[in-house]
Amino acid sequence: MNVKNDIKVIINNKQYTISGYESEEYLQKIALFLNSRYAALAKEDGYKHLDEKHKNLMLQINLADEYYKMVEKKEDLEKEIEERNKEIFELKHELISKKEEERGKKRK
Repeated sequence: MNVKNDIKVIINNKQYTISGYESEEYLQKIALFLNSRYAALAKEDGYKHLDEKHKNLMLQINLADEYYKMVEKKEDLEKEIEERNKEIFELKHELISKKEEERGKKRK
């Protein structure tokens, strides 16, 4: 059974304790990811003029945007895999048919 981890992390220059059943390394990775997103937003011109509430909202909007783009990309890749699997199936079927056809010619 997994053990729940409680670790202290710093996100956007504030210390938090986060908990989860994932490893401490994974939870630190999440904090690092969030910090990288805050840092990227901080480079935007208008971001520094926003209050804390709107800065957090901007981060949430950007994360949601990134999430939905990744979901769309995943779905596109799944469709591509499905199409390739169908193509492989058809090619295998064609190959088997050709081999059977050749065996039939050799028997005659």
